[in-house]
Amino acid sequence: MDWTIFAVFLSYFLLLYFVSRVFAGKKHRSNDTFFSANKNSNWALVAFGMVGTALSGVTFLSVPGEVSNSNFYYGQLLIGNVIGYWLVALVLIPLYYRLNLVTVYELFGKRYGKTVQKTASWFFLVSQLIGAAFRLYLVALVLQLLFFERLGVPFEATVLLTLVLIWVYTYRGGLRTIVITDTLQTCFMLLAAVFTVVFLCREMNLHWVDLSRLLLKHPKAQLFDWDWQSPSFSVKQILAGIAISLVMSGLDQNQMQKSLSCRNVGEAKKNVFWFSISFFLVSGFFLFTGLLLYLFAQNQGVSLAATDQLFTYLSMHHFPVYLQVLFVLGVSAAAFSSADSSLAALTTSFCVDILEMKGKEDRGSLRVRKASHVVFVLLLFFVIVLFKWFNNDSVVMAVFRMASYTYGPILGLFAFSYFFKRKPAGKWVPWVCVLSPALSYVLNAKAQAIFWGYQFGFELLLVNALLTVLGLWLVSAPVSRKAERAVK
Repeated sequence: MDWTIFAVFLSYFLLLYFVSRVFAGKKHRSNDTFFSANKNSNWALVAFGMVGTALSGVTFLSVPGEVSNSNFYYGQLLIGNVIGYWLVALVLIPLYYRLNLVTVYELFGKRYGKTVQKTASWFFLVSQLIGAAFRLYLVALVLQLLFFERLGVPFEATVLLTLVLIWVYTYRGGLRTIVITDTLQTCFMLLAAVFTVVFLCREMNLHWVDLSRLLLKHPKAQLFDWDWQSPSFSVKQILAGIAISLVMSGLDQNQMQKSLSCRNVGEAKKNVFWFSISFFLVSGFFLFTGLLLYLFAQNQGVSLAATDQLFTYLSMHHFPVYLQVLFVLGVSAAAFSSADSSLAALTTSFCVDILEMKGKEDRGSLRVRKASHVVFVLLLFFVIVLFKWFNNDSVVMAVFRMASYTYGPILGLFAFSYFFKRKPAGKWVPWVCVLSPALSYVLNAKAQAIFWGYQFGFELLLVNALLTVLGLWLVSAPVSRKAERAVK
């Protein structure tokens, strides 16, 4: 079975490589193709492919396992996510297209200058490196357990191999290739989940009536938490879901890069609307899959301390061969879809925001872009290895907890630019954006003692953003009407 798994993994990569060769020939290797797919992407393909990117290994593996820890409370975030995505479509997408942006952080450059643009970009680069490492670590660990460990291959080599394979099929066409490959990867992830549910229902002799009862009456299917002191309190979870969508989609180059590659603002808005609905339904389906996995594990007498490994363990020891093959395809799709988009977004933001390469197509610029792509492959490798050494928590929780600190300043910058007619002093902006997460961390550590037992959850992101807005106000001055009209 080991070599069958390896053959499936290799065949999947060869399929992606073939697609990249077809859609990224010699005529499609420019910086414009890599950064924005020549602004010619089909909105339906973008929307469907974005589902796979947003799901990644976190949803595929960690969300089902998280059901055993926190019921269906993750669904509260999903409700907020949908509201947040609609705000992105109605507010941010028109703004980005009106300003003809390649990266979303150019917005800050047009309004406040290059220093603020680069500050936002650096926070994104750090956030994306950490978030992508969390996601890829999880699926690389699964590949290690399924095959490479039995051959004596160290985990570090598995990660490096995965990243090199991703680099091979993305370095030519960048976003143009990723729009197509992510569509394939979303299909494989959904296929694996659907067949898993069918198998589990048959094994436990569950019919549609039984499934309905599970969703309505099982304690693990509880969706809302009304304990105001709990980290998963419904109101703050929904608000946090809105904020997470705004920053991890609307203000995140990884997600917005694809939406900004659509032909016009109407198609881009349509893309985000359909993506939000698809993402909600698919993520809810993965929660339901998690409930079935939990019940199946109980029936089999399986108990795991690390819930992220539940899906993997059951696949290896209790699933038939055909389902193991589909699981490998799903895991491979999760690994590639999360990492290829992240690498493209990191390279784009660094080249456009930090190196100011927008519109440059000379040989020197092409070499710099390709070199930057390789550098981010190596950086991602080292962050994943560090994460393996130090992390013990559920990955889905770790990703969002880290986002509360790293994306907060980006949300604060946008809120300040959108609601206030003031311009901060550029030299103070980096300090404000560093101090706000630090204060948020201290506040989170002391919250129970200060606020009568209250515990912060994902809404810490909003607190972080609010502190950023306050700091920017203190170091800003009113902006002239002429300067305000220049960015409208």
